[in-house]
Amino acid sequence: MAEDYSSPSEISSGMAPKVGRKGIFGWMLFDWASQPFHTLLITFIFARYFAAEVAPDPETGQIWWGWMLAAVGVSIAILSPIMGAIADATGPRKPWMMGFSILALFGASMLWLAEPGGAALPVLIFFALALIGVEFATVFNNAVMPDLVSREELGRLSGNGWALGYVGGVVSLIIVLGLMVESSPGSGVTLLGVTPILGLADIPGGGERGTGPLTALWFFVFVLPFFMFTPDTPKRVRVTGAVSQGMKDLANTIKSLPSKPSLFAFLGSSMFYRDALNGLFGFGGIYAGGVLGWGATQLGIFGIATAITGALGAWLGGKFDDRFGPKAVITFSIIVLIAVCMTVVTTDRNMVLLIPVVDAPGGFAPADIAFYICGCLIGAAAGPIQAASRTLMADQAEDGQMTEAFGLYALSGKATAFLAPALIAISTDVLNSQRLGIAPVIGLFLIGLFLLPYVKQNKVIAK
Repeated sequence: MAEDYSSPSEISSGMAPKVGRKGIFGWMLFDWASQPFHTLLITFIFARYFAAEVAPDPETGQIWWGWMLAAVGVSIAILSPIMGAIADATGPRKPWMMGFSILALFGASMLWLAEPGGAALPVLIFFALALIGVEFATVFNNAVMPDLVSREELGRLSGNGWALGYVGGVVSLIIVLGLMVESSPGSGVTLLGVTPILGLADIPGGGERGTGPLTALWFFVFVLPFFMFTPDTPKRVRVTGAVSQGMKDLANTIKSLPSKPSLFAFLGSSMFYRDALNGLFGFGGIYAGGVLGWGATQLGIFGIATAITGALGAWLGGKFDDRFGPKAVITFSIIVLIAVCMTVVTTDRNMVLLIPVVDAPGGFAPADIAFYICGCLIGAAAGPIQAASRTLMADQAEDGQMTEAFGLYALSGKATAFLAPALIAISTDVLNSQRLGIAPVIGLFLIGLFLLPYVKQNKVIAK
């Protein structure tokens, strides 16, 4: 285990921190460990199951899901920068990550209780706890990143971490589709033609409900290398004194934002484009289940394709980040995502891009093909935009305030986190259409794109 710790001044000056390979790999494995929360629970398996089987009907499920995500977003927005400021004052980040990891494990494990037609409120509460836990753990994990490598290597490290996470998503989806979820309701076999393990076929919704405990177990196993090998920041002051100092530092930082136009513009830009992206991920599975009638198997295959392109996109995006800078990567990714959203809201079983098509029940209809292509493009753009955003945030942070900065980054991502889910819920309710309910995310992407030119990036770019 590496025991040398480089100061923030060494990092900002371009000197390579003395962190061993195991420490860096342990940090990267966090993305692998946490990805099933997003892949299995939020996007492809559990969310669709909740809307289709637990809620009274898919549209009601989409509305309830939207308000739950909105409430979680508000909670994270309020608390993330405060905890980040306190963590910067005290030093170590691992104790915070440990506490929130336990919360994530508990919430995910309890999703097993989501019986078809059962009580929806406890399921939403447990899901919210799991999401809060993993989101806060991610804040502190992101803050560790700049301590591991020099600025010239940050883009590649962030991109490789996201790529590894997407690969983890692929593996977890293959496990679920091949061993746990029936290929079609009542078939008794999975996509690989085997009986679901652990008698899940005999339990109503067993395969989909099992994704909760699987996600918890996966996270527990693969987050351990981070705690074992990745170095932490040394302790600075006692927690009791850090609370007031952290709050004071945070207040001063927020007051100074207007005098820091680049940081201010980046927080504003990322606030909207990440909210839009979370809207896509949070409702993609529900949309495909309700509008296209997809089941768990089709959605799982869609997820595998998206995760594969996401891994490739994040890996390539890291290279482009080091070569051209994170702003170029983010800008291109937003443009791709806007095009995808416009395709999604103009596509259903009877049309693609508003062009009438003939449905092909039981086969690959034009709408299915279009949505698979959209999924691949979402993955290819989402990986790079999230990885490059971490790099660009590190450029905006001041020495000694990295966790607070990433707390503000979480705040910017969550301050309007209620907006996309709430707009989708309201649009779906008012227009009585799941397809048109997704439209508001286009406007959020456009706002993020408009603010991005005002953001400055670090001039240290690898050759």
